[in-house]
Amino acid sequence: MQTNELNGTISTSLGFLKNLQKLNLSYNRFDGNIPNGIFNLSSLIEIDLRNSSLSGSLPIDMCYNLPKLEMLRISVNQISGNIPPSLGTCTNLKLLSLSYNNFSGSIPMEIGNLSKLQILLLGRNNLIGSIPYEIGNSSSIENLYLGSNILTGTVPYSIGSLLNLKELIIGANSLHGQIPESIFNLSMLQTLEFSGNNFSGNLPSSIASGLPDLKGLYLGGNRLSREIPGCISNFSMLTVLDLSGNSFSGRVPRNLGDLQNLQILNFDYNQLTNDPSMLVLDFLISLVNCRQLKLIRIGRNSFDGMLPRALGNLSASVEIFTAYSSGIKGIIPDEIGNLSNLIGLDIGDNKLTGTIPDTLVKLRELQMLRLNDMVKFQMEGLFKNLTVDFFMGNSELCGASQYNVMPCKDNATSSSSKTRTLKYGLPSIALVIILAIILFYLLRRRNRNTLLPAQPTSPITIKRISYNEVLNATNKFDEENLIGTGSISSVYKEIFSDGMIAAIKVFNLDLEGANKSFDTEYHILCNIRHINLVKVITSCSNLDLKALVLEYMPNGNLNTWLSSSNYFLNIVQRLEIMIDVASALEYLHRGYTSPIVHCDLKPSNILLDENMVAYVADFGIAKLFSED
Repeated sequence: MQTNELNGTISTSLGFLKNLQKLNLSYNRFDGNIPNGIFNLSSLIEIDLRNSSLSGSLPIDMCYNLPKLEMLRISVNQISGNIPPSLGTCTNLKLLSLSYNNFSGSIPMEIGNLSKLQILLLGRNNLIGSIPYEIGNSSSIENLYLGSNILTGTVPYSIGSLLNLKELIIGANSLHGQIPESIFNLSMLQTLEFSGNNFSGNLPSSIASGLPDLKGLYLGGNRLSREIPGCISNFSMLTVLDLSGNSFSGRVPRNLGDLQNLQILNFDYNQLTNDPSMLVLDFLISLVNCRQLKLIRIGRNSFDGMLPRALGNLSASVEIFTAYSSGIKGIIPDEIGNLSNLIGLDIGDNKLTGTIPDTLVKLRELQMLRLNDMVKFQMEGLFKNLTVDFFMGNSELCGASQYNVMPCKDNATSSSSKTRTLKYGLPSIALVIILAIILFYLLRRRNRNTLLPAQPTSPITIKRISYNEVLNATNKFDEENLIGTGSISSVYKEIFSDGMIAAIKVFNLDLEGANKSFDTEYHILCNIRHINLVKVITSCSNLDLKALVLEYMPNGNLNTWLSSSNYFLNIVQRLEIMIDVASALEYLHRGYTSPIVHCDLKPSNILLDENMVAYVADFGIAKLFSED
């Protein structure tokens, strides 16, 4: 009975189903508590009540009568109170998911009795106290998620005995002390996420010797110090390296180029330096070997060198490069124009001099450029011959007449109306009117599709949104906020407390293909950038919830405008929508590094914003082809 619109309370009569083995009431809209009688059904093997708007607390003796229970999922609800220590008597449990609730109190040490446990998800609650040492006894655990709680103390050394561990997430807590070296011996570990705590000390030189499969290392927002060990380059499978917001000092390792699978590099807000004997930031040269690199952040450090010309040899896939306030000096190399897919460049607040290179005009995908507070710059070259066309979207921009923009008030002439008329003449006015009519449509298209200022949408600068925020913003997924439904997902309108309006696409994980559809859409939307493709704000992803938070489109989808008598599109609007969609498809087929085929293009997947600009959405079954 999962994924329905069931509401009210869960009937207590379910407690009489003595032979029941699997109970799945997930993705409904119940009120009230979980009936205690359910926990007396000794035949139960699986209980799945996730995302069902349930409240109340769990009974103290909940596992005394569940000897066969292998799976307990009650995540994404509003369950409060303590986690019952009696869970330790459900010795056959393989999956325990209590995340995204309001549990308080400490993590019971009895969880260490669950020797068959493979997945333990307790994140996004209000748990306090320390991580129990006994958790290291659950030797079968593969996924451990304790993030976004209020946990304190140190990480127990015993976690290093979880030899099957693949994912360890304890970020966004108040843990302190050093990271136990035992963790760096977990040979199967793929994700290590300790960000947003108070860890101190240094990274041991042995960090990379025992983690051959590590793909994500997230240590940002701590108090780690000293040098970044050069052996970090031994993580041959690493795709994300985030050491931002720490106190790392010394030179950046020059062998980062050995991380050939690296996609995200974030060293922001540290005290890193470069080799003083080198005139340039030499470590950037080594990154030329990282052919999948998409994001480089090295801002707020203590560098004293120039940007190397080899910067232009970085992978064309680089989309974000930020090095603000880092002491960089010298000129901006012309070669930076070779980064054809760059959408964000921030090198402001540095000691750069010279001129802005003309080659920046080659950055066709650029959406954010920050060059403020430089020592000395001449606005030549690239800006020398710009006209009003290059400043569309900035209607209040004024300046010198050489830039062909409207004059500023202080510089405005006091020419009389008569003088201006004689100067330009009535024939010129007529010609301007005719040209304006002819060019209006082309300029309008150019303004909308090419030069409209857009905000950078890097996955790293994404707004962090908790499940509770999503729940409140959709009024607990109330039907009034339902925008539409698809074969494997539902879309709701969200209004957040800070006034932000978004749309959340929630995938029904009980339907075949939902997980794959989420992964496909998330992967594609986080890597493509075009004004006519819907943009992802953030995502919510764990074993119990898969959702994408997207831009909200107030004018709905094209199907509504074509099929309803209450809506009307004139011929110009129809043509503009067609060109919007064609522009998006041209980018997908030819403008991205690998061709992308949407596979499900139809009016209901074309969304319209407040200006009737069209956006292609729903990439759940899209295909990403190799270059050949």
